[in-house]
Amino acid sequence: MHTIRISPRMHKRGMETSEPAPLAPASVRFLLVIGDGIADRPLPCLNGKTPLQSLPLPGMARLASQRMGLVRTVPAGTAAGSDTAILSIFGCDPRLHRIGRAALEAAGLGIPLRDFETVWRVNLVTVTGDVFDAAVMRSHNGSGIHGKEALGIIQALRGDPAFRELSARLGFTLHESQTFRQMGVAPAKETWGDGLPGPHDHLGEPIGPLVPEGDIRALMLASFEALRGRQANCIWPWAAGRASALPGFESRYGHSGPVVSAVPLVKGIAVLCGLPAPDVPGATGELDTNYRGKVRAVLDGFAGGACFAAVHVEAPDECSHALDVGGKLEALRRLDARVIIPLMNALDADEAPYRVLFLSDHPTFVHNGAHDGAPVPFALYDSRKEINPRLFSEQTAAAGEHIDDGTRLMELLFDENDGS
Repeated sequence: MHTIRISPRMHKRGMETSEPAPLAPASVRFLLVIGDGIADRPLPCLNGKTPLQSLPLPGMARLASQRMGLVRTVPAGTAAGSDTAILSIFGCDPRLHRIGRAALEAAGLGIPLRDFETVWRVNLVTVTGDVFDAAVMRSHNGSGIHGKEALGIIQALRGDPAFRELSARLGFTLHESQTFRQMGVAPAKETWGDGLPGPHDHLGEPIGPLVPEGDIRALMLASFEALRGRQANCIWPWAAGRASALPGFESRYGHSGPVVSAVPLVKGIAVLCGLPAPDVPGATGELDTNYRGKVRAVLDGFAGGACFAAVHVEAPDECSHALDVGGKLEALRRLDARVIIPLMNALDADEAPYRVLFLSDHPTFVHNGAHDGAPVPFALYDSRKEINPRLFSEQTAAAGEHIDDGTRLMELLFDENDGS
């Protein structure tokens, strides 16, 4: 057994010092690691390499040492995004389970939905321009707004007479959070209008042509007027959904354990599949998330007797949406040094064998901030088998096997006779 050790440098939000409990006895442990949006295209600024190709990432190289290939997590005919991709990864065909991203997030946030209600993801976005129709999308996340500033935007909306009166008349309720992502709930009705696209897919474009007629447009216009001069100056309700359920994970695979993520969407998928989704203090979904806390939550799950755990890291995707090449590179470094390597070191120190499935959920292109539905690289690692570290990248994965159905992944993870 070769062990790679890197001492991660922890961000100030992740400086907790308590150690996880000793791992409980187990025959085999199964770990799923999802790097959100880590797959990309070659970039001229990286000498024609993708971000994954351009960095020495020893943890990922070790995971790629046995079985590697490409897997299609976004089925043909479905929208490219984490909702479809992560549903597939957890064995739920998104063509059959058309829940809507907002409903998944509502479940993750503990927001109850009644059968007659619709729920939206509501981004606080930044647009530039004095006229709504001609205003240009500058930031899908309100220029990184969070904490008290994000709550201040919601307070400003609630304090604006025109927005407050319109919301009350339409039955529209904002459920606040200390992030750029809020949730909106209202009775389902025809007058809401057609759905809006994801704001991260339209950076630099005028918003007028993207917003269909209907009550949602009226709410957005009222928010635009109420928030003039602020860092986040418009709401963007999108990805509507309704209350629903997903097939149970443990009943299908015989295993259960924590799903660790800062992202309500991922937590919601876990909850609807019957898996615990613990809250990690300081987990933000951004580059400065609490990596150590996430690692500890996974190991605490194993220490508590779980034989399965999953950890999801959002930062590479967010940096891609922000068109931040340097940020995406740093997000990859931190995923490797602060999540993958510490987890493998801790599992190596225990006597139980373990298997790891590592992959990108979908590609996110840092040159334009857009998601894509192309197959993504995956690696399947077994601690009992010989290793020969190699580059984990889109190109090296393309030389391996190709899996057309992402819903097969969990079966592969739990199949100890896979021949990898």
